[in-house]
Amino acid sequence: MAVDRSSVAVGTELPTFVRTTGFHNWNRYAAVNDEFVPIHMDDEAGRAQGFPGAFGMGNLMWSYLHNLLRDWVGDDGRILAMSCSFRAPNNRGMTVEARGTVTAVRDEGGERIVDVELAVVDHDAPEIVLVPATATVALP
Repeated sequence: MAVDRSSVAVGTELPTFVRTTGFHNWNRYAAVNDEFVPIHMDDEAGRAQGFPGAFGMGNLMWSYLHNLLRDWVGDDGRILAMSCSFRAPNNRGMTVEARGTVTAVRDEGGERIVDVELAVVDHDAPEIVLVPATATVALP
């Protein structure tokens, strides 16, 4: 169910989007996006690049942020803009949380425009931000 636009204020926290990831998630994502890259499928290839093993795709974490926003704004809301920066890998077995907090709210043209600070974090160490991001959405 979409957020009630009248309840949105600076500081509003979006419901988290949580996934525990590993080869099964990465394989499905790779199949849809033709992204069978060795560093995402083979521990040795990941280690050869200086990581503890294979790691998830950055764009999969990007999709988690999209899922978070889409769940929040509902079918009639619109995602107007998004940006992110990939800072740390999503290692196998890691539980990640996509989170968001409203930073600004304004009314324009019959819509409520909302700026949101987003992040994908490690559930077990939430101070570790894997993907900081921002978004602007429109609520009808």
